[in-house]
Amino acid sequence: MRTLLSSLMISATGFVLAPSPADMPLRGFFPQSVQAERDLEARFKTMPDPAHMRESMRRLSARPHHVGSAYDKDNAEWLLNQFKSYGWDAHIENFDVLFPTPIERVVELVAPTTFKAALQETAIAGDPTSNQQSEQLPSYNAYSIDGDVTGPLVFVNYGIPADYEELEQRGISVKGAIVIAKYGGSWRGIKPKVAAEHGAIGCLIYSDPRDDGYAIGDVFPKGPMRPSQGVQRGSVADMPVYPGDPLTPGVGATKDAKRLTVAQATTITKIPVLPISYGDAQPLLTALGGPIAPAAWRGGLPITYRLGAGPARVHLRVKSDWSLKTLYDVIARLPGTTEADQWIVRGNHHDAWVNGAEDPISGLVAELEEALGLRPDFILLDNMSSVQMREAVVRVAGAVPLEASGGITIDNVREIAETGVDRISIGALTNSVTELDISMRIVSLR
Repeated sequence: MRTLLSSLMISATGFVLAPSPADMPLRGFFPQSVQAERDLEARFKTMPDPAHMRESMRRLSARPHHVGSAYDKDNAEWLLNQFKSYGWDAHIENFDVLFPTPIERVVELVAPTTFKAALQETAIAGDPTSNQQSEQLPSYNAYSIDGDVTGPLVFVNYGIPADYEELEQRGISVKGAIVIAKYGGSWRGIKPKVAAEHGAIGCLIYSDPRDDGYAIGDVFPKGPMRPSQGVQRGSVADMPVYPGDPLTPGVGATKDAKRLTVAQATTITKIPVLPISYGDAQPLLTALGGPIAPAAWRGGLPITYRLGAGPARVHLRVKSDWSLKTLYDVIARLPGTTEADQWIVRGNHHDAWVNGAEDPISGLVAELEEALGLRPDFILLDNMSSVQMREAVVRVAGAVPLEASGGITIDNVREIAETGVDRISIGALTNSVTELDISMRIVSLR
């Protein structure tokens, strides 16, 4: 299948005289069945309704719905009813997971001058959800260890291993220092992990305007880019060790599951971490001395980017509520007729750090349209054999047959646009709290 998909993508950029898709063989089908399959796919493609998707997005993103919130549960129940109305066998499964939420957050410059970061996203005219601050999670990085540290500041670019090699070549150490890293270049959880490995005592992460701000386009609400007080939230758990709930590695986080203590959970960071806006980052970076940063490290702020260490000294404090929160996984199943040991799994989480219109709701509403298009009456009316039916649903769902449990997960429509359906990776699914929640495991044709 992978070879076929690769050849199809290459042919799309090939000669004008390349055969059209309608003339190409369809893997897995007898010649006499190809036209019926193409007709089915064409019919399926007419079903997504932008207006319906837009209304679903407005409903699901109307209020903040992080793990443990009232609107998260409300959304799960609404999703359950949608799947049932489409004819799917659907229910909700609950998991109780460790999901820390912030109690105290402090970032302040204590030398050579003083400055206290606001750590607050301001309300924006024209966006009524930005005024829902009493329901929103503050800006933070989940699974950062609690800590209260003060030390010299060092700018580490994106905070990836190659950046520390560059600093070492320049004779700059982060041992005993607080590092400040730009978002980008790697997944955010790598940044505090690598910082701790090099002896840092704390980590700040900010979105530089050169990567996500006014340097590349108009900021919200005029454009899509991040405004000066915008902050990227997210998990910094050490997922390469194991994904999912930190207290129940390798098993579902059910009520009776055997749990580690927080101190035993190896995926929680070794140093305190906070994300900040580029508005809050600018005074800290301005206070840095030392060598000028390499040209490739410099961002879009109107300052001279320097490496440190010092003379800037920063105080960082993080304290969280480390209680368990309940997940509401919406499970919808469309039973088939053959090969009971094989599942096709489609997933998209529904929890969000705040309102989540892009991540995850833009992906979720697309998946809802898929489920509507794959409703039983649509499949059964075509009177196909069980093997043909299975292949049809696999193809129109954008999946491939799996020999064991596995699946495709998406967070948002941007991911679909960047990767293309045929290139979305397939891998084993877990109860992954690091992606907040696999909210729907659509098990087709079991």
